[in-house]
Amino acid sequence: MTIKEIFANPTVKQMIFEIRFPNIFYMEKNIGDLQLKIMENFPQSALIIRRKFMLADIGPEGKIENPPEDLDKEAIIKIWQFKSEKDFSLNVLNQSVAIVSQYHKTYNIGGGDNFRDIINYVLSRFFEIISIPIINRIGLRYVNECPIPSKNNESFKSYYNSVFPLDRFNLADADEMIFKTKVKTGDYYLRYSESLKKKKDEYKLILDFDGSAENINLKDYEKITDELHAIISAEYEDKIKKPVYKYMRKPKEE
Repeated sequence: MTIKEIFANPTVKQMIFEIRFPNIFYMEKNIGDLQLKIMENFPQSALIIRRKFMLADIGPEGKIENPPEDLDKEAIIKIWQFKSEKDFSLNVLNQSVAIVSQYHKTYNIGGGDNFRDIINYVLSRFFEIISIPIINRIGLRYVNECPIPSKNNESFKSYYNSVFPLDRFNLADADEMIFKTKVKTGDYYLRYSESLKKKKDEYKLILDFDGSAENINLKDYEKITDELHAIISAEYEDKIKKPVYKYMRKPKEE
């Protein structure tokens, strides 16, 4: 079962969607056409240049032995970034497309202002311009910052079904706790991280869900993304208890 409610104060702070595909050498030539198609929702644009680090055997005399002729070209990564006036952005590389949002509160509830609609808006226009035969990987990730009303075991357990070994380590004595795992769930993968971290002057429980699928037929990307969302939503519901729902239903100023 997936959550069917839009919360006034959701714990999700970042939503990330990414597809990866074989290296597209003509990406730069077509990026202007993509920019025009998405400009309505992503009016701000920038080209970001990053350089790779190269590890090489420099030889006994401190010189690189047989440096590749295309070293300078290969050392540069270009990222075409497009930003919304709201708090979400699109990053396009030769091998990936990623949407990062700190604005959206829901994946697919309501119309026109949910994360699923933005994903479809971007990819439908991207595929009109860039033809790719296969998607190597689809990833959907939600990062949640969850409240900890009192830093003690009893209060914490009333809010969460945590995997932390609280019978052995008292939460009141902990500066940090971290649990990470990657599991296969059906045909897909889920990377899950649960961590206790101090944010400014208060502790938060960070619930990080990263679902993925590999070697996807292009026509199936919507269905698979929906299924990844369902897996993550079910896991999230399993981790939180009634007080967290109550917290999310309150406006932020309360």
